[in-house]
Amino acid sequence: MHVVLKTLILSLRRNTVTFSCLQSGRRFTIFRKMSDFVTGKGDHLERTKHEFRQNNVTPATVCSITEESETVKGLVLKVEDNKFTFKPGQWVDFFIPGVPVVGGYSFTSTPKTLDSHKKVHLAVKYSTHPPAYWVHTKCQVGSEVAIRVGGNFYYDPEPTEPTSDLLLVAGGVGINPLYAMLCQVADLHQAITAGQHVYKPGKTVLLFSASSQNELLFKDRILQLCQNTPKMECHFFVTKEKEISSSDSHVTAGRINRSTLKSAIESMNKETLRCCICGPPSMIADMEELLPSMGVKSEQISYEKWW
Repeated sequence: MHVVLKTLILSLRRNTVTFSCLQSGRRFTIFRKMSDFVTGKGDHLERTKHEFRQNNVTPATVCSITEESETVKGLVLKVEDNKFTFKPGQWVDFFIPGVPVVGGYSFTSTPKTLDSHKKVHLAVKYSTHPPAYWVHTKCQVGSEVAIRVGGNFYYDPEPTEPTSDLLLVAGGVGINPLYAMLCQVADLHQAITAGQHVYKPGKTVLLFSASSQNELLFKDRILQLCQNTPKMECHFFVTKEKEISSSDSHVTAGRINRSTLKSAIESMNKETLRCCICGPPSMIADMEELLPSMGVKSEQISYEKWW
């Protein structure tokens, strides 16, 4: 099977993924067989082997790189394949030519951006894990990669679904898929204003905790979304800084605790509430204990652990 795009040919034969750049004539192979992947405990492919994945591996080109924080880079990828789709909250297998380890990164944009600009956004935190290290040290505008969509954690309500409130709880880079969900809520409100028949969101509350104020990713954009979107609010928390500027009323020193959750839940319709959580395993464990103790049913809670 061959997928021919404007600048790339992606060849999938006998479990081989090969790229050919139509402009330079350069060819490079990502892997020859599944056993060529470096996997192990904690590896993205191993952790997500039981989750949904699309069949298609899609070529993409890096068209923008930004500094989201001191430790996180934002990538904008150009995707020419008109059949490429995803849901807010999902992630991609991130294939890099010459790197025998596959990365896993959540979308930080919505299908609206893909439809209008043929672009998707990712955010990658620095580490020595080969894919992340490549993003932070070698990736440049024009770099060619491939992506495959996966994940069972997403926000994509049907237009006919009854309105429900949405509580988003993020820890660290766990904000990435939840930011995409927050943007999706804003997109839905814009579509309603434009007279389109789409799902009508209820109240949306984001609780976002990070180690420092510098690591509160997308903070200014989130505040802007909340200012411009009906029934949307956000609260930020920093765990390793005690001094917070008095002018920043949205940021609190400390963790997301029982009192914080209780206040958020009491402001929403608990009967139809949906809770989406993404962060380190320890935070997920805390939320799994706290939320049910406040009357939130297990079927109302979905989460994704991010290592």
